[in-house]
Amino acid sequence: MKITDIRCGRLRVPLKTPFRTALRTVEAVEDIVVEVHADTGHVGYGSAPATAVITGDTHGSILEAIGRYIAPRLVGQHIADLNRTTRLVQTSLEKNTSAKAAVEIALYDLFGQLYGAPLYRMLGGGDPAITTDITISVDCIDRMVADSLGAVERGFQALKIKVGTDIGEDIERVRAIHAAVAGRALLRLDANQGWTAKQAVSAIGRLEEAGVQLDLVEQPVKARDLAGMRYVTERVHTPIMADESVFGPIDAIELIRMRAADIVNIKLMKTGGLSNAIRIADIAALHGVECMIGCMLESSIGVAAAVHLAVAKSDAITRVDLDTPALCACDPVEGGVVFDDSRISITDAPGLGIRRIDGLEPLAACA
Repeated sequence: MKITDIRCGRLRVPLKTPFRTALRTVEAVEDIVVEVHADTGHVGYGSAPATAVITGDTHGSILEAIGRYIAPRLVGQHIADLNRTTRLVQTSLEKNTSAKAAVEIALYDLFGQLYGAPLYRMLGGGDPAITTDITISVDCIDRMVADSLGAVERGFQALKIKVGTDIGEDIERVRAIHAAVAGRALLRLDANQGWTAKQAVSAIGRLEEAGVQLDLVEQPVKARDLAGMRYVTERVHTPIMADESVFGPIDAIELIRMRAADIVNIKLMKTGGLSNAIRIADIAALHGVECMIGCMLESSIGVAAAVHLAVAKSDAITRVDLDTPALCACDPVEGGVVFDDSRISITDAPGLGIRRIDGLEPLAACA
């Protein structure tokens, strides 16, 4: 199976309600979709959203990176040579992790199709069923409480609460949600780099003193402030998770060496795809550090790849935050991974198992 063509398209999926964090507000998922075509007629799919405030990638930069730098290196390559093709992707240009992720996901999809097996089996196997938390966007207290109760009623057993705007209001939001759900769901806080180290210690300490038990607090300080992250980790009982502080394996090694956080959040759009995500999971497992698998606001194409990774690396990936399909008004992707609110399962279809994508707007061929 050889690569003959790489094409790109655009996919837009409305959200049920606007998604608000300390960094941005989004009303729809908008992805660049990559199709890698093979001489056998098989097609591998990958995707990436624009996340300029996190990875620096925009739709324009993703298309430019794929069309000018990544795709020309891949045409004519054999799908069976996965180590070679992923290395070609990763060394094609610096940064541009979302563009690399979209192409790598498609390559792994074809790799599974080549051998007639779902991707998670090619990565080591596992139980093809997991559960995810759901994100509660930043809003007024009453709305966040109502959203939390609605999520629990839908069967979600873990809530990821967005905070990081106003520290006093953040504490009141969390205390109100904690009182409302009354132990029916785990509470995870995502501060999105919104606090200083001292603010984080104060806020988390006040919540702990109030009897609010948190499963974790995600990225309380700025991404590059590893010393600040360690300051927080050393001074609170609640587990601290690094997100934007860890993009690749080298970041993970440094974070673990410094003991700057208790948990690492893996996202394919940060790691540049599955190859580096696998390395991070293996590094964490060797050091006894737990991981979460997360996603950006992206379509179920990229999220499906993350699901396969979570299943195959469940020894290291103990928490799942793959809720974007549950936040979308519909899922235009048919086949492969089944998203049913908190419950996610994988079929036996080869690769990612994608059969059709409704509403995909074709763009110019990348190669």
